[in-house]
Amino acid sequence: MSTQDTTTVHDFIAIGLGPFNLGLACLTEPIDELDGLFLDDKPEFDWHSGMLLEDSTLQTPFMSDLVTLADPTSPFSFLNYLKEIGRLYSFYIRESFYPLRAEYNDYCRWAAAKLQSVRFSHRVTRVEFDESEQVYRVHADDRAGGTQRTYRGRKLVLGTGTPPHIPEPCRDLGGDLIHNSRYLDSKPELQKKKSVAVVGSGQSAAEIYYDLLQDIDSHDYELTWVTRSPRFFPLEYTKLTLEMTSPEYVDYFYDLPAETRDRLNASQKNLYKGINTELIDGIFDLLYQKSRLGPCPTRLMTNTALTGASYDAGSGAYTLDLRQEEQKQDFSLTTEGLILATGYRYSTPAFLAPVTDRIEWDEQGRFAVRRNYRVDNASTAGEEIYVQNAELHTHGFVTPDLGMAAYRNSCIIRELLGREYYPVERSIAFQNFAAPTTGTEASTA
Repeated sequence: MSTQDTTTVHDFIAIGLGPFNLGLACLTEPIDELDGLFLDDKPEFDWHSGMLLEDSTLQTPFMSDLVTLADPTSPFSFLNYLKEIGRLYSFYIRESFYPLRAEYNDYCRWAAAKLQSVRFSHRVTRVEFDESEQVYRVHADDRAGGTQRTYRGRKLVLGTGTPPHIPEPCRDLGGDLIHNSRYLDSKPELQKKKSVAVVGSGQSAAEIYYDLLQDIDSHDYELTWVTRSPRFFPLEYTKLTLEMTSPEYVDYFYDLPAETRDRLNASQKNLYKGINTELIDGIFDLLYQKSRLGPCPTRLMTNTALTGASYDAGSGAYTLDLRQEEQKQDFSLTTEGLILATGYRYSTPAFLAPVTDRIEWDEQGRFAVRRNYRVDNASTAGEEIYVQNAELHTHGFVTPDLGMAAYRNSCIIRELLGREYYPVERSIAFQNFAAPTTGTEASTA
């Protein structure tokens, strides 16, 4: 593979192109003072394609697109996308704020195709800091061109996303178990098995269970859903709860002690990892229909933790060691098909190894993210490195929310420019999250 070293120095280089950095690309496109470059290892934009079930929708309204909450007039808006492809009136008549998930993926591909700053099929292998030039050198394998390229940038924006999480008991098991991120590609083979188990607690587990339950009669498999949650928690979506996605709540959360933030994140999962109420009700209704003529070969197992697992290559079956946590009772489950709807967890990219000294880390080895999304070490670097969707432990449950992206990108653009280009909201909530300032009394006057 040949090597090509570019001489252009970009104002910033963004690594990873999910919805968050794609939104940054769209919002910086009209800003002449900013020259950004966006690199991603995929051959094209692809957002959870393994979970693009035909009828699945976003859990946030269409205004949580790439740009609207920062710039409602942007040509990269979801509504402009609908207008260009001739579906705006159909979307209007549909009377739902929630786009289909596949439709959102198509929209993002449409936006990416309009940008000159985006480079797909670029796998970043190493990032170094050049002291002589005071720039970051980003080395990447250009898979499409068959070359190794080096790009230069004064600043970095890290948006590499959260990879699929595989629970410890299921790592290196063998067989054909899958994470839910590969569900659609694996579905035909799964439905040939005599039994299928879904392990997980959130929206993805519910969608997969519902999808497999619809076909249970025609494919004749046993279907089990195992969840550690004590019940099937609905996503909390009341309006005063939604105010917790406000700048004020992020300020409040950020100022809490680290141990308090970690405790809150563990207790707030139903605010961002719950299941749509309509889907929970739909599952019950489908179970009711399927059981009309007799027992349906399916089980829903709550309060049940996965404690161990093994795979028998001869029978092609998995044995799951489970524990009913309230009863403190251990038991096992044998299944041929195994789907792990166990979420995603942030992992620090290996390509950052040469510049770890320029990054601030907390006591647990995580990014020490400042309120303005910077993670650079003040003693070794300037205001140079920003993160997207890597600040759950510092900024709270709104971190992975699509509706947070335009706000966060407005903040990052303000830092990159040194001035506010898109208005950054500071106060939108009716409620107060923190106690009154010391020495004052709460008052409605």
